[in-house]
Amino acid sequence: MRKGAKVAVVGGVFAALMGGAGYGAFTLVSALHDPTGRPAQVRTGPPSGDEVRETSAKFFAAWEKGEAQTAASYTNFPEAAGQLLAAYGREAHITDVRITPGAVSGTTVPFSVEATVSYDGTSKPLAYRSKLTVVRGVTTHRPLVDWDPSVVHPELKKGDTLVTGESKAPPIEAVDRDGTVLTRDEYPSLGPILDELRKKYGDKAGGRPAVELRIRHQDSGAAETPLITLAKGRPGRLPTTISARVQAAAERAVRNHAESSVVAVKPSTGEILAVANHRADGFNAAFLGRLAPGSTMKIISAATLIDNGITTANGPAPCPDTAVWQGRIFRNLEGMVPDEDATLAESFARSCNTAFVKYADEVAVDSLTREAEERFGLGRDDWKVGVPSFDGSVPASGGPDTAANLLGQGQVQMSPLTMASVTATAMTGTFRQPVVVPPSLDDRPLARARGLSPGTVAQLRQMMHRAATRGTAAAAMAGLSGSIGAKTGSAEVDGQARPNSWFTGYRNDLAAAAMAQQGGRGGDAAGPIVAAVLRAGG
Repeated sequence: MRKGAKVAVVGGVFAALMGGAGYGAFTLVSALHDPTGRPAQVRTGPPSGDEVRETSAKFFAAWEKGEAQTAASYTNFPEAAGQLLAAYGREAHITDVRITPGAVSGTTVPFSVEATVSYDGTSKPLAYRSKLTVVRGVTTHRPLVDWDPSVVHPELKKGDTLVTGESKAPPIEAVDRDGTVLTRDEYPSLGPILDELRKKYGDKAGGRPAVELRIRHQDSGAAETPLITLAKGRPGRLPTTISARVQAAAERAVRNHAESSVVAVKPSTGEILAVANHRADGFNAAFLGRLAPGSTMKIISAATLIDNGITTANGPAPCPDTAVWQGRIFRNLEGMVPDEDATLAESFARSCNTAFVKYADEVAVDSLTREAEERFGLGRDDWKVGVPSFDGSVPASGGPDTAANLLGQGQVQMSPLTMASVTATAMTGTFRQPVVVPPSLDDRPLARARGLSPGTVAQLRQMMHRAATRGTAAAAMAGLSGSIGAKTGSAEVDGQARPNSWFTGYRNDLAAAAMAQQGGRGGDAAGPIVAAVLRAGG
């Protein structure tokens, strides 16, 4: 779609109304008869080409005339369609609609729309492309437009509303830490974050509201998404902690893997330098994802063993083939050679699951939870990053989950943001809550935690360095100079053919974490993403 295309309102009623038309075979329905009294033949298979063209033409003609209810009558969900089509002119102020159908392909009709958006004496042209599908009604057997909000506009999703008017928040000109302007065109992953920043800080940045066509989402707490500006406002300048250079590297890195996300932070300050997502759904999984982090969790698990006096980096952590905890059998990655004489550092670098499970009976049910909350600042729902975020969850789980949590499975949930923070805390010993805008902008209080002792930090850095140079993270981290460390992870998910790939690492004063859904082992997909970001950090 061309930038600036705009649409009408989709009410929440559409949530349960999608996909109501079905298909069947050509059959005889004895309840219906022709004038001779014989059973009438009723077509219940897919519509013919003539039916597709005729139905879509009637729908388009009514839409162009602004006859919402008539157009809706040619759909399989007329109530929902009628509300959206009526609002197309009322709330979105879209007029002079001209629709040009393309070549029919089966039961699908592509089409282009040209129209005008007008508000308070100002007008702008609107043009976009969409498509519809004609199906046969389940009960009426009529050819009908299969209703979906995207028929009216391809960017409309369930529950969205389009409005034209003065924006709720003035526009912002977000700048990176060096004053470079950050735009969604150049840095697509920042789009949702810029929307949130505008919503929260627009009235604090000194700008003047614009007149816009924008998407108002079903979630009233979500930031509205501007589509077309009819009258420019005056943007307020908003400082962020982002580094344009690192952000650009993050954007490039995630493009190599579908459904992937990465976050980079500056450990000495907690400042977020980059956040990138490559997802079909547009979800900011980098900040808001809630997934098991796999063996990257062993950073916190190792710290728990050390801080509770159970073992040390150079202490014993045998790595057998299997380990049993409360009736559940835990195994290592395929091909891992057992080592009954392994140290914790060696088992950590090889990502040996059984070594950690063997210590589960010496770890109190709430030990991992307390370590995560009190030392790493996780799981207390008190982070104030500047935009919505998730600060992790490490519940005190009994039974088999006590062992599974140590491996980053069970009930543990993390995001790339939280794992980047974990790595930053592990390498500095100080928890610094991540931020994307300076706290001085609104004097918001930041989350606090005890952090780690120098002895624990030294051991964690030793283990992460070993993993990055001689362990499972070595291939991804190859060629990176300076002070480096890393940890791989792969998280099994029910119903997925391949595990989620996780990787976190640091290089000098830069820490990053990435996740690629169904990416396989940590070093295969997430590892190269993190390495690319660390390399860009200099």
